[in-house]
Amino acid sequence: MSSGEVARQRQARTEQGAAGLKETGTPGNDATGPLLTLKVHDALRAAVRDAESFVVCSMDLDRTTTTVAVDRAGWRWQGERFEWLQRCKPRTIYYRQAGSFEPVARFGESLVKLVPTHWGPPTFEIDGIKMLPSARVSPYSDAERKVRLIQPRGKVILDTCGGLGYFAAWCLQGKAKQVLSYEKNPDVFWLRTVNPWSPVAGGSLSLNAGDVVDEITRLASNSVDAILHDPPRFGTAGELYSQAFYEQLARVIKRKGRMFHYTGTPNKLTSGRDVPKEVAKRLRLAGFVTELHEDGVLAVRS
Repeated sequence: MSSGEVARQRQARTEQGAAGLKETGTPGNDATGPLLTLKVHDALRAAVRDAESFVVCSMDLDRTTTTVAVDRAGWRWQGERFEWLQRCKPRTIYYRQAGSFEPVARFGESLVKLVPTHWGPPTFEIDGIKMLPSARVSPYSDAERKVRLIQPRGKVILDTCGGLGYFAAWCLQGKAKQVLSYEKNPDVFWLRTVNPWSPVAGGSLSLNAGDVVDEITRLASNSVDAILHDPPRFGTAGELYSQAFYEQLARVIKRKGRMFHYTGTPNKLTSGRDVPKEVAKRLRLAGFVTELHEDGVLAVRS
């Protein structure tokens, strides 16, 4: 993919973000230009030290590669000149705003931040709590594995907690008929407009601004074929683990429909509870047949 095509795709994300501002109250995308991480910044600096004039690297978190011209005063990309950052911090992604590089982070009710990984696709944090696994697996590849469990082809899928949209992206690649995705945090919506790995809403992807706890009550019974439920940890979003919410999941999914419920693997010796087993028990009470599966619960509506 050419650098011009990358720029056009990013512009499309900007326009989509602006549309979101009008329709849902979520922020539009005010990010322009390249995305920088410490890894990329160090690679550019190293080229100067080695007397190289050009570097092949990524300006979109390893989604594509491009060529950047470098010299002691700064670097040039897509015809635009950039100065060196005075300080490039680890665990930070920088985007171009109003002529300078700023961290991809916002502070509303909480600090929401896009965080780089050595895999390429980023994770994100809310008040320092990592929302997606990234230590031993790419968060994007991890989403692919979980989506395969619900066999998305031809299905209407409920994606309860949209986050960066990695579940939705793999559902679309898996030929899902429709993905109904919900995300209540407007700052996470904004992260998606900056993140080149997040899918753009439209077509088969319906991205809705709202709390799925409330929004699910408006969905018709037996209206979805499969569910992906990836809530924040139990201690911060207990309502998404409640019996009442599981009853709603059982109501909207068709008989024999598959669901993957991510729970993580909290240490019950330190947390004082076995969350996966508690989740499986509540899902069974709601009408699912369940099995513990790696870092979550795989359930089928009986």
